This record gives sequence, structure tokens and C-alpha cells, in this order.
Amino acid sequence: MRLQLTSPSDSKIRKSIAITGSKSETNRSLLLQALFPNIKIENLSNSDDGEVMQKGLTKSTGVVDIHHAGTAMRFLTAYFASQEGKRVVLTGSQRMQERPIKVLVKALQSLGADIQYEKTAGYPPLRITGKKLEKSQVSLPANISSQYISALLLIAPSLENGLELELIGKITSIPYIKMTLALLEQIGVQTSFEGNKISIAPKQAVADTTLVVESDWSSASYFYSIVAMCEVGTEIQLSSYKQSSLQGDSILAKIYNDFGVETTFSNNTIILKKTTEVKSEYLKYDLSNAPDIAQTIAVTCLGLGVGCHLTGLHTLPIKETDRLAALQTELGKFGATVDIDSESLTLQPHSNLKGEVAVDTYNDHRMAMAFGPLALKVDFVVNDAEVVSKSYPDFWNDLKTFGFGIVEL
Repeated sequence: MRLQLTSPSDSKIRKSIAITGSKSETNRSLLLQALFPNIKIENLSNSDDGEVMQKGLTKSTGVVDIHHAGTAMRFLTAYFASQEGKRVVLTGSQRMQERPIKVLVKALQSLGADIQYEKTAGYPPLRITGKKLEKSQVSLPANISSQYISALLLIAPSLENGLELELIGKITSIPYIKMTLALLEQIGVQTSFEGNKISIAPKQAVADTTLVVESDWSSASYFYSIVAMCEVGTEIQLSSYKQSSLQGDSILAKIYNDFGVETTFSNNTIILKKTTEVKSEYLKYDLSNAPDIAQTIAVTCLGLGVGCHLTGLHTLPIKETDRLAALQTELGKFGATVDIDSESLTLQPHSNLKGEVAVDTYNDHRMAMAFGPLALKVDFVVNDAEVVSKSYPDFWNDLKTFGFGIVEL
């Protein structure tokens, strides 16, 4: 699906919108519910990733195909490995089969798991024979994707001897680890996170619990971008959000203050208001704890003609696509000068945007959505726009309600 995007006629937007539940919280909650069926969940994400996770958890044998869902691949690897009697081949899209999983597989094998590589060592597909995992001590590099760490933590309460996990080196994506631990604590699991060591108490009974999934902060980032690019006085209300959020991307409220966007919390709603113009011509952020908002920030800076230097992005090359290379290419189509290395991106200030551009999305939902707000500044086309269904199926319809011109070509 190719979409032509054009700017709203009114550049001072006032709108309220409800956003679906967090994909990250949803998939963690679904795995816990599979382990402890007396858990109930409210406000589940309606994303493809959430649906794939739900479907995968119902399987006991055969092929489980999670398509592009990286979170589901990591979480289900740990889940099936720890479930006696389950025998599956866990696979995904061609891109998923290029995304490394060796670190998690090795950790699970050290706990006693039976996991074999079907094709290339270190990558999916995986042949998993579920076993009772009795060993309890494992170590992982601290700078890997937090999903590897969370996958182990989520199954830990169901293990006979619990889990003692040591992280070697400097820890990144701490908010996502803390999100997982907070969910465990909500269902009554005893946890400890001191220094580089995380402990989960041995197999425990879980009380009847209802987990309410907060709306997705990553999805909120695109509306922060819209407000930042609109006139002073623009105001958007988003629900449902908590001031004491478990999600690392809630750092948006602080970061976008530099773009002149003020965030106010009221009950379960956040109010985004453009109060001033962007406060600097060059912005610097370490996004080690929130790498998923790097694309949004880079596009916002492009739209406002300011430069940025974003670091802490070492996990982006192994996402749905190599997001650093993809950003360099797509930002460059609009005339921007972009430099990247293995963990950072530098965008030079650029005010004269090229039109008649077609943005490629690389099977990556965040590439499509991050560029969407740029239609406030220049008309362009989005190729393979349907990829947004991975995390936010209603995205394009929601932009239409803001007055954006969106026409299928």
C-alpha cells in the first residue's frame, strides 16, 4: 500500500485521541498469563505483535511462525524451552532469520534447555523441546537487547529454583528491565535488582491479579512530533497514560520540552501543548534507555531544521531493519546530511526540504510512523505503509482525524 501524505489545512491542531495498549507491556503480560492462568489483562494492544504472541502461546507442537515480531521470538524461545512436553519449531520472516538470538539460546542451554538451530547457528528457526529447567544461575552481557534479559526474567517465577542472573558490563535499556520486574512484583513475585545481579525467588504461587496495560509511549512519540512541528498553541490530549510509567519511552515528556512541547498529566491523560519554538539549533541525546524513539526524534529535527547527535543506538542495526542505515538513506532523500556509526546518528541542520520524495519503510513500522508527521512540512509518499499494523494498526486513520491528507495510490 502506497500512501500520499499532505499537510492539514490548519497548522494549529486541537484534538483528543485514545491510543492502544503498550506492545511491550502486552507481550510481557501475555506470557505471565500463560504461566499463571489466574491473571487477567485489560487494555491489550491490538497490534500484530500482540496477536502473534497470543497465538503462539496456544501452541504445544508444530511450527510457530511469529513473522516480524522480535519480542515474540525472544519471549517464546524462553517460554517453550521451560515448558515440559512442548515440542515446536519457532521461526519467523526472512528478516527475523537474520536477527541474532545466540546469546539467549546459550543462556537457556546453560539452564538445561534443549534448543537446536534448524538452519544457521545463532539464528532462528529454532527446534525447541520443552524441559523442566532446574539450574538457576546464568550470566549475560549487559549491553544486549533487554528482551533477552526480560525473556529469562519472565519465566523465572515458574522455575523450580528461581533465577539468579548476572549482567556483565554496563547495563543498557534499564527501564525495560525494570518494567519486567515491576510486572512480576504486581503479581506478587519476589524480585531483587542490586548492582549487576537480578534474583527471582523460586517457584511461587501467584494470587488472582488483573494487569492493566498502559497505552504505548512509543506510539505517543509521533504525536509529540506533530505538536513540535505545529504552531505555538497546538494541543493534543492522549489517553491512557500514567505519570509513574513503567515504559522507558516516557522520557519523551522531558526530551520534547526542548522542542517547545509541554506535557501535563491529568488523571489518565497526557496533554501535549506547543508553548515555544524549538530551544536550540543542535540537540544531543543519549538514547541507550529509549532507542525506539530515535527515528521520531531525528525526523522531528529534520522537520524543524535543527541538527541532532543521537547516541546509545547500538541495538538499532538488528531491529526490523538496520534502522541507522535506513534513517541515513531516507532522511537523505529530503536533502539532509546524515552521518552514522555503529551506535550513533548525526543530522546536520537543514531547512530546505526536497519534495516529491517516496519514503521506503523496510518492513519496519517505526520507519513509516516516524516520517508521518513530516507531512506537516512537505508532501511525500510512504511505500508499504501497511507495516504500521505491527504495533499501531489505526495510525493512518488517526492521522486523518487530525486533518492530514492521506490518499492511497
